[in-house]
Amino acid sequence: MSEPNEWLIYRGTGEPHDGIAALPGPPPWRDFDGGPLVGPGPATDSSSTRRLGEHVAEMHRPSAEELEIVNAALYLRRPLLVTGNPGTGKSTLAHAVAHELKLGRVLRWPIVSRTTLGDGLYHYDAIARLQDVQIAASSRAAGGPGAQAAAPGGIGSYIRLGPLGTALLPTAQPRVLLVDELDKSDIDLPNDLLNVLEEGEFSIPELERLAEREPEVEVLTDDGQKVRIRDGRVRCHAFPFVILTSNGERDFPAPLLRRCIHLELGQPDHKRLATVVRAHLGEEAARAGDDLIARFLERSRSELLAADQLLNAIYLTHQAAPTTRDRLADLLIQRLDRPR
Repeated sequence: MSEPNEWLIYRGTGEPHDGIAALPGPPPWRDFDGGPLVGPGPATDSSSTRRLGEHVAEMHRPSAEELEIVNAALYLRRPLLVTGNPGTGKSTLAHAVAHELKLGRVLRWPIVSRTTLGDGLYHYDAIARLQDVQIAASSRAAGGPGAQAAAPGGIGSYIRLGPLGTALLPTAQPRVLLVDELDKSDIDLPNDLLNVLEEGEFSIPELERLAEREPEVEVLTDDGQKVRIRDGRVRCHAFPFVILTSNGERDFPAPLLRRCIHLELGQPDHKRLATVVRAHLGEEAARAGDDLIARFLERSRSELLAADQLLNAIYLTHQAAPTTRDRLADLLIQRLDRPR
């Protein structure tokens, strides 16, 4: 009889492995055929190291329910909507999955009130292109030796894919996309995301208009790499692992919710906080800060606090004189649900 957790692709161990190769094919309604395939993005970046700490394997293991929900999103090729208070590890989850499954650099799309869908898909710098055309025309009129070198590049030189656009490129393995703090967005953005996340594709009108004359155009990705776009359209092959984070500050429309798998992250317990401290600051700091962890948890019952406040307090008080330790900790761990 097989073990009940054999189906898990993401295991929450913090140890990189090739389990993503064992992921079965998608359900028929989530099967995408984009191509030709482009290469993978960068292997990793410094933001993952900062998020996970130097001792990744020592991070707290997710609960069985968390593992099942994350793997459900992987199997079903659905976005994962992760909600919870600040500092509960919502954004860190994207880095943990990318690290363990060796899916490369996390594509991060931070959301603010002015963010539009276009910001995540691509940016066309028409002003820079016009300026280059004018400079080239002036150089040709002057007839100097650099006139030929001043000729502007093609339209692809002025198009850069955003994090969402890069995640939807046709790659053999899924990219990890973190859409951070979606509840900060304009009221229209969640609805605008629906079609792109459902269809796994989008168009670049500036390139579609040139498709007959120039069917393939090379553009930059969010990673800074160059890829070729055919006929002005981008369609994914492996649907990206998308994490949408929310602090629970607003409700989302039902059409978006039904397209997502929902994971609610609660407040971490003492063991989880201790292992987070150990992963970032080492065993000695975790032992010395055990009383601060206990005080942090006690206050968390009635106050909104974030785990990074605790990390700041333990790091600083580990360096400071014992006589100022408690005072510094109180200065750094201030409740977030009440204005000063």
